[in-house]
Amino acid sequence: MPDCRKIRPADRYAGKQGFTYDAGIAAETVCSTAICMHLLTIPPGGRARAHKHATHETAIYQLTGRAVMYWGDRLEHRMETEAGDLIYIPADTPHLPFNPGPEPCTAVIARTDPNEQESVVLLPELEHLAP
Repeated sequence: MPDCRKIRPADRYAGKQGFTYDAGIAAETVCSTAICMHLLTIPPGGRARAHKHATHETAIYQLTGRAVMYWGDRLEHRMETEAGDLIYIPADTPHLPFNPGPEPCTAVIARTDPNEQESVVLLPELEHLAP
């Protein structure tokens, strides 16, 4: 039987998306096989690169701040979020989040990909479509 594990986010890693993440539950840290969960703080003015998570769903619980996310095949949709919101991103959906400020935005992010970065696909051809 596998052991239960407790993680205190102390290590950080640079994601392909352009943000620095606090390491959490992942194949890399606890040998998970079906889920990844970590913390993200987006500084005021911080913006991700346009990307998607191939074949993996994402669930987000926003703890603090406000954010905006553009999403869709051409980033044609805009979603404003704030502390207390739960956000769902279907697998293979292009998206680009950013923090318009003035305070940091912190969220718990979970994906059905146990690896922290394996399913991240950058979409540089969409970068110019979001402000």
